[in-house]
This record gives sequence, structure tokens and C-alpha cells, in this order.
Amino acid sequence: MGASHTESLNLPSKACPSERQIFPPSPPDTDREYTDSVSEPSDTETQTLSFCGNPSTWKPPPYPLPPGPRSDNTILTEDLKTPDNHVVRDPRLIRLTGIHPFNVEAPLSSLYDEGFLTTKDLHYVRNHGAVPNVKDPEIMDWNFTIEGMVDNPIRMSLAQLLQEYEQVTYPVTLVCAGNRRKEQNVVRKTKGFSWGAAGLSTALWTGVPISDLIRASMPRRGARYVCFEGADKLPNGYYGTSIKLNWAMDAERGVMLAHKMNGETLPPDHGKPLRVVIPGQIGGRSVKWLKRIIITKGPSDNWYHIYDNRVLPTMIDPEMSADLPETWKDERYAIYDLNTNSATCYPAHNEEFLLDGSEHTYKIRGYAYAGGGKRITRAEITLDKGKTWMLANISYPEDLYRLAPEGETLFGGRIDISWRESSFCWCFWDLDVPISRLQASEDIMVRAMDEAMMAQPRDMYWSVLGMMNNPWFRVVIHKEGHKLRFEHPTQPALIPGGWMERVKKAGGNLSNGYWGEQLAGEADAVKPIEPAKEICMVNNTLNRIITLEEFKSHDGETEPWFVVNGEVYDGTGFLEGHPGGPTSITGAAGQDASEEFLAIHSENAKAMLVDYHIGTLDKISQALLADSEAAPAEDTAPRGVFLHHKTWTKAILSAKTSVSPDTKIFTFDLEHAKQAVGLPVGQHLTIRLRDPVTREAILRAYTPISSTGAKGKLDVLIKVYRDTPTQKGGRMTQALDSLPLGHFVDFKGPHGKFEYVGRGLCTVSGRERKVQRFVMVCGGSGITPIFAVLRAVLADREDPTLCVVLDGNRTEEDILCRAELDAMLAGNEHRYCLNYVLSQPSLSWTGGRGRVDKNLIAKEVGPRTSTGGGDMVLVCGPKPLEESVLSIFTDMGWGKDDMLFF
Repeated sequence: MGASHTESLNLPSKACPSERQIFPPSPPDTDREYTDSVSEPSDTETQTLSFCGNPSTWKPPPYPLPPGPRSDNTILTEDLKTPDNHVVRDPRLIRLTGIHPFNVEAPLSSLYDEGFLTTKDLHYVRNHGAVPNVKDPEIMDWNFTIEGMVDNPIRMSLAQLLQEYEQVTYPVTLVCAGNRRKEQNVVRKTKGFSWGAAGLSTALWTGVPISDLIRASMPRRGARYVCFEGADKLPNGYYGTSIKLNWAMDAERGVMLAHKMNGETLPPDHGKPLRVVIPGQIGGRSVKWLKRIIITKGPSDNWYHIYDNRVLPTMIDPEMSADLPETWKDERYAIYDLNTNSATCYPAHNEEFLLDGSEHTYKIRGYAYAGGGKRITRAEITLDKGKTWMLANISYPEDLYRLAPEGETLFGGRIDISWRESSFCWCFWDLDVPISRLQASEDIMVRAMDEAMMAQPRDMYWSVLGMMNNPWFRVVIHKEGHKLRFEHPTQPALIPGGWMERVKKAGGNLSNGYWGEQLAGEADAVKPIEPAKEICMVNNTLNRIITLEEFKSHDGETEPWFVVNGEVYDGTGFLEGHPGGPTSITGAAGQDASEEFLAIHSENAKAMLVDYHIGTLDKISQALLADSEAAPAEDTAPRGVFLHHKTWTKAILSAKTSVSPDTKIFTFDLEHAKQAVGLPVGQHLTIRLRDPVTREAILRAYTPISSTGAKGKLDVLIKVYRDTPTQKGGRMTQALDSLPLGHFVDFKGPHGKFEYVGRGLCTVSGRERKVQRFVMVCGGSGITPIFAVLRAVLADREDPTLCVVLDGNRTEEDILCRAELDAMLAGNEHRYCLNYVLSQPSLSWTGGRGRVDKNLIAKEVGPRTSTGGGDMVLVCGPKPLEESVLSIFTDMGWGKDDMLFF
């Protein structure tokens, strides 16, 4: 199997790359069993290691045992206000998706230093939502089912699983399919968040071979897949996926139901109390908190199986992927076996090496892994960009477990894997390189090859989800005076640093095949990215510290206080003047509004905050407020009204209907079929999505076109602004368009200072006003708030209010809601005047030509009908249209109180 056992075993110190082995310090008291001194006993039973031999001739086992976990970990402050407030975690872990859900990796050097086996403290975690809270007394009663195409359905508790089936223990390296994704995101944003190079870990797993259980369930003829479903309730259902049945039944593949990790009960983040472990495949197939095993004819139809863990063809971008449901379902693009990969751990990022002559060589070190049970057979290093290569040493600590005596057990599970040819774990490589060669080189690159002669590619294969990134791993060497400084490609999450980020900011082309180095003729084509302008939002003369109790006492509508970046602001003085209406401020009262405020406000608005700054929230209170994403309890009854102006509520995207080449109606399913939207006429709601890479919130305000009395569903008409060669498109509209059906979206509202009550009565900033005529001017998708008010007026036959609509567009295709607008004319000619104006009309167009200008307004609107507030102008459209309308009506003598801009 590739490299010989001799190569792997003749350097025992390499079994743990940190040059330490952890073995029991003394022989046991009996000839069969001793309590493992390396890790603490689990809550349910004592951990034991069984072996053959006499105590007088006892020798340490030939294989590594787990390093001891930290004893001082606790529930972290960041998690106190999240659904994970019961989970103990290590503060060294790097959070990749904000506070919650918990997706983390260890610092790369710390992970490597732990050695072959990773403690539960630094093992990477991939959670899609909240961690199920399983109490210790409930562990043995945890049950799961085997169902589907079986003649003997099984329902079994964990206690029965332990009593009735033989246990096995062996090491397995789990790897997230997104490992090294940050590199793809720097080249071009994918739909996934930014893993660094530490999205992998190795542990000893104890459990039952799944083949024993499936065999007992007696699968029927025609069954081909095994589906798994966990207990983690998510917006799109429970997390689930599948693998092929013959893989699950193949002992060489080692698929197990695990209940221990490194000899302890599974930690909550790793599936407590039961999970699937599938060696050699991506971590996303190893379902945690296992509840159901379903034998089926076809692959899983679970949302997360279809829309996650896939490598779509590289030419499919996020925009295209939204309209390719059959492509997502194509099993050819599903990821199962890992691909060959490697990374350099030392030299570490920003590590410095002094050129003082005391060292003549440097030991370059790193890891490598392959998938599907294949073995890494070589690791090669180049110092001249691939012109020549050097063969590195490889150590396979996994082989040490093959030397266990027959019948030996570890943590209650048999560890006899000497018969197995498959390799389930990572290996380590190293190479001593003369310092003189490093001084003469620009970079260090590594590539690995497996026993099928599959080598890592030179260049990146970019894909829409950013999975399986495995090009050569490049570390840049900087010569700085009397030292060398090393620079990795990226740093995980939003941590700045890495040569890829540096090159991109300088205008380099990372996809040019030369790692962004400037080629001939490129000098004039690229420009460095300008740094973002800093805006001061605080009064630096203040030194007032505000407690959480004082802050929370101002969470009402009269004196609303809110927090942005830890600073407290009093919005009382801006309630009346806020263009989004007072609810935009009162909805944030008593809350950390950083995310919402920064995502939706302009630089001018941010600068205005200085005038409302009153102090700083104390540090402890800031931590408690930090997570605004705490999910409601699962048993919370759905509300009768969907929208809430202080709470984000989720709805599921269920349909996209094209109404023009660039406009669609997005339909969302509410929490239940009888739920009312709860949006007053003339007001709007806010939609929130998250940037898949940065996890930053994207917020925009929209007015739905759903009827006022609609229940169970919400329709939003949205024009999609796409990227062009000359300018960026809309972040929100493109993100929505890229969203697959079945995904959730957050909503909050209602907002706005205008509401149409009916029969000419409306309110503006809470003050009533009687209107005799609405002059409605709109363009493009600005029709939506106009349409809502117009529909409410004309739906009431007793409403005497007159309406004049001026709808300006470029072409006839751009007129939105045209059929509905035209249909409203029937029977309403005496109170409804509709005018379409096109700036780029076709020859056959018989309507208005040009733009909504002074001549058109003078002709169709005429003078104000009264001086007592009888007329009101409602405007919504592109900024140039709004500015033009404001100027025209002002010149015609209309006052600011007569005009409302949505």
C-alpha cells in the first residue's frame, strides 16, 4: 500500500509531530485492564484499556493515546445569549460565522502541535444551527430508528446498542469539505464561509460498525442508499444526507455509529450522544445527533443533501446556480470521498527566522490526507515554483494501531485493524532544507500524491460552494534585513493577512496562473484598492459608562436607546425626522443595532450618530448583547401575525416567478397557512440575508405586492441588478436571486412613517391627514409602494380619493405590474388616471414618450386642488427621478409637507 510500514515506524517521534508521545506512565495493576490516566472518565462509565500481558513484563502500547483535554474550559461569554448556552468550549477556537451557529477551527500551529490525535478542545466544529441539549441522565435513553426499505424495522436505545453489539475503536481524521475555502473566497466569493487550513482533526472513535445494524434490519431488494437524519432542527428541516448502501456494508470503509470520542462520551458539539462516523469521506456525511437511518432506493431528498457539499462545474456562478434545481440534484456533483490535499504548518504564518548563523537548516513540516481509504504515498516540496522538486519524509502514526495485539480493546472497543488495508487518517511530512536555499527562494510549495497517483493540482478549481480546494499550498518567503518572514496564503474567517489578500489589494490577478504576480502588459490594467474611509460616530469628549440595567430601562417608544459597536445612542430626538419612520428607531430600542444600522445606512447617516451619542455600554453588557440571533424555543407557538418590528422572523423561499428579463416575484411561505403578514398599507418591511463569505448582514427595505388580507404567503416584486463589466450589481438582489428554493430569509417590520388608513385618511409620522387626491410618481420597481396604496384606494368603492399615476420606464418590458394597473381602470375611470411614459419606446408604442418632466406633470396633474392638504405626492423610484420630481413640484409651489418619498 504505497509507503512501507518501515518508513512509517522507524521514526516513532513523528507519530506526534509535536515530538511527544503520550503513553501510560506505569504498568497496570491487573493483567487485563487499567484506568486510562490520559483523559478523564466519562459521565457514564470508566474508560478502560484492555491488553494482553503480565504486569511484570508490561510495556506501553505501540500506538498514540489521546492527549489530555483542558480542564479549565467553560461556557463562554459569547454563547450565553445563544441556544448553545449549555456547551463548554475552548476560547482558542476561531469562530468562522460570527457568534452563532458555532463553526470553528483551531489555529493551525496549535492543531499541528497537539499531534496525531486532536483533543475535543481543538477539534474543528461544523454546526448548521443550535446544538441539541442532551442531559447526561438522558444519554442511555437516546433512541434512533432504522426504517425504510427494510423487512425488520428497528427502534433502539443507546443502552441497547452498547449491550447488544460489539464495539470497535479506531482513529479517523474528519475533514470539512470547505477546508482551505478562504483561498477560493479571496479569488472570487463563493456561497460558503471562510475556512482556513485547519478544517480537519483526528480522534479515536468508539462505536458499532453500521453494517451489523443494517444487516439486522434486513434491507429489501432494490435498496441502494442509506440516509441519515440528525436531531438538529434547522430552518430547512432536520440536517440529513446519505451514502451508498454498499459503502455502508463494506467493512473496509469502516462506517460506524460512534458514542465515544477519545474515550469520553461524545461532546455536545460532536454529536452527543450518537453520531455517524464515515472515514475517508467529507465531514458533512458524518451526521451528528443521529435519530433516523432510512434505507432507500435513491439518494436523500433532504434539503441539506441537495444544496450543500457539492462541487458544481466551475462555470456556474452564484447567480446562475439559483435557477438550476436539476443541477443541484445531480448526484454526479455530490461530494463523498475526500480529495488529496496537504498544507504547510511550519513555517507558520508570519513566523520569523533570524539569519544569525546558529542554524544551517530549517525543518519544513505539514500534514497531508487522501480520501476513500487511499494512502498518501509522497509529499513533494518545491522552492522554484515547480521547476524542481524534493521528496519529503512521511510518517503514518495510524500504522501504529495495526501493531495492537490480537483481541486488544481500547475504551471498550476492539482495535484490531491489522487486516484493514484502508487508511483513515492524516499523515505528516517534513523536510530539512538548507537556510541558504530558503534565502535564495521566493516561496515554498507542497503537493501530495495518493496511491492512485492522484496529485494535487497546481491551480485552483473554483466552484460556487468553494468545496474541496486543494491546489499546491504556497508559503511566501520575505527577506527583511537579517531575518526571513514567512506568509501563508490566507488566514481563516475575517482575520486579515496572507499573500493572497495582499496581492489582490494591490490589484493583482490571482487567477492568472502565476499566483497573482504581475505579467507583461498588466502594469497599467490594475489599480490598488483604496482603503475604506473611517467615519467617526462617537463624541470623544464623553466618558460615561452605561450599565445594562440602565440601558434596558430605555427599551420603549418614548426614549429609545440603542447600541452600535458598543456605544449607546439616544434616538429620542430623531423619532420624528427619521425617514423610515419612528418604528425604525423604536424597533431597535434596548438592542444591539450594530448589524442593522451599519448594513443599511449611508456615510452621512453614520456621521450624524455623533449628535445622539450618550456613552459607552460596559464590557460585560456588550458581550451579553452581542448575539442578536438567539433562536426562539422550538415549542414557541407561531404568532397570528408574521411581522414583528423588534424580532426577525423566518420565512421559506418557495417560488420565483419571472415577470420581466430582470424582475421576479419572490414568494415566501410564512410560519403557517393562516398567518397574516401584518403590514399596514403604505409601509414596508426589511429583508435580511447574510453574505455567504463574510457573514455580514445584507438588509434592504421592500414593499410586498401581496394583498392586504393575504395569509400564509408573502409576494415581493424585486428587480435584480446584476454585475456588469463596468459596475457592481445589487448585493441583496443578486443574493436573493442566487438563493435556492427552500431556503429561509429573515424579515422584520413594519416600518415607515406613512400609512393609508382608508377613504382619504392617512397618517404621516403618527399625525392624521385627509387627502383628496394622490399624485403617484414612480419608476421601475418603485411601483410597489405606489401599487399598495392605489390598490387599497380603488378596492373600496366608497373611497372618494382620486389617484393620478405617472409611471416612467425605459422600455415597455420594464413596466411592472402592468396587467394589474390596467385592470384597475375598469369602473374607476372617474377617480383613477394612469400614464405610462417610456424614455426608449419602440416604434409601435402609442403611450407617452420621454420622461416624467415638468410639462407632463403640469398637463396631467395641474394645480393643487386645495391649500388645506388636499393633495399629496407619493414618489418612489431611482434617485435621479426622485430628485427631478422634488425640483419640479417645488418650483410649482408645492411644499415639503405635500410630498412623501418612500
